Amino acid sequence: MIACVSSTPDGLQGRTPLSYSAQRFGSEDALVLLQKCANFRQLKQAHAKMIRSGLSSDQLLVRKMIQACSSHGKMDYATLVFHRIERPQTFTWNLMIREYTMNGSSRQAILLYNLMICKGFAPDKFTFPFVVKACIGLSVIDKGKEVHGMAIKAGFSRDVFLQNTLMDLYFKCGDKESGRRVFENMPVRSVVSRTTMICGLIACGDLDAARGTFEQMPDKNVVSWTAMIDGYVKNGQPQEVFDLFRRMQLDKVEPNEFTLVNLLKACKELGSLKLGRWIHDYALKNGFDLGVFLGTALIDMYSKCGSLVDARRVFDEMQIKSLVTWNAMITSLGVHGCGEEALALFGQMEEGNVVPDAITFVGVLCACVHMNNLEKAYQLFVNMRELYAITPLPEHYACLLELYNRATMQDEDFDFLRNTQMKQNNNISAAFLEADIAQYVSSADGIFPSSFEEA
Repeated sequence: MIACVSSTPDGLQGRTPLSYSAQRFGSEDALVLLQKCANFRQLKQAHAKMIRSGLSSDQLLVRKMIQACSSHGKMDYATLVFHRIERPQTFTWNLMIREYTMNGSSRQAILLYNLMICKGFAPDKFTFPFVVKACIGLSVIDKGKEVHGMAIKAGFSRDVFLQNTLMDLYFKCGDKESGRRVFENMPVRSVVSRTTMICGLIACGDLDAARGTFEQMPDKNVVSWTAMIDGYVKNGQPQEVFDLFRRMQLDKVEPNEFTLVNLLKACKELGSLKLGRWIHDYALKNGFDLGVFLGTALIDMYSKCGSLVDARRVFDEMQIKSLVTWNAMITSLGVHGCGEEALALFGQMEEGNVVPDAITFVGVLCACVHMNNLEKAYQLFVNMRELYAITPLPEHYACLLELYNRATMQDEDFDFLRNTQMKQNNNISAAFLEADIAQYVSSADGIFPSSFEEA
């Protein structure tokens, strides 16, 4: 592919910003050219010019090219660029491994590390953390332990960055003891090290040990405070959350967006609308933008604490909305009996080309239940499967069963199914439910079209 690119006409001549003289095109010119590339097409043109100018072996340029490909999500092209290098420097190997991991290709990152070792290239202290991050991405603790062993043999096991990454691996893979050993053997423990330890212990369910590590920290930053606050939120202890926040304020540590999101979750647990409004006001007074995370948390808090008006006001003020934001608002409207408004918002979502997911349809089907609109629920259910290829969840069937039951109050079998499903917390399999619904439809004298069985 690259050979073909090198023989293409020079699409860069006479173009802005990619206009350079064909004469005396050197490494500095190539660097400037790469920085000016606004899209992948221009990047390939720049690469062709580099090849024609004999610069394809310049590893600094190659690394810039790989980074640029990665930023455009073109790791296949980056791979071709990399493999044309005869003897990649360790820095170049590391960059390629890192970009694979950052682009969600952890398997390729580990395979490239294996190739690096097999070809006799010596890793350095930066190689191992990148590979361990790839192991975290795949949750492959055995490979992580192998890499840990290699780092020890290479003399890099005492590197703080590597040790922090190894702790993260062990805790995320559920090996609390190995994570503890790494922490205890560290000659120097940074704030990041202690925060990683706290997060790991919380993830493993040891909140008391996490609190002990937190209290022993000589210096605490916003990340460590937020990590501990998050631990209490996850463990359903909202009062501890606000006790910590008060201490955080006394220590003059400014919260970040994630701190406030956790405080709003604690407000929701307490059911305190007054406290939630105080957090909202605090955010506005301290210059926090109404971003996706904070805005969605506010919508959820206001809805759960009983103020749908405030939730909708926040939603309307948000400049950028994620799918989670739309789902939160639609579900809130549906749960509060505003079915028509929920369906209207769903229509706006579709018009805005936001692709719904299974959670979205739980929200709109719940809205149909509150509206007692069997026909609309059926239409949405069919669209969910046929237009969006979403596999129905038990929650979707629960909504349909509720509406069927209302339409056929004498049907004791379906009343039993509905009650059983509620008692089992919606754990009846989708296949079982669908079979029963299909059987019911076939004998329901046309309440629904016969195509429902095929939907």
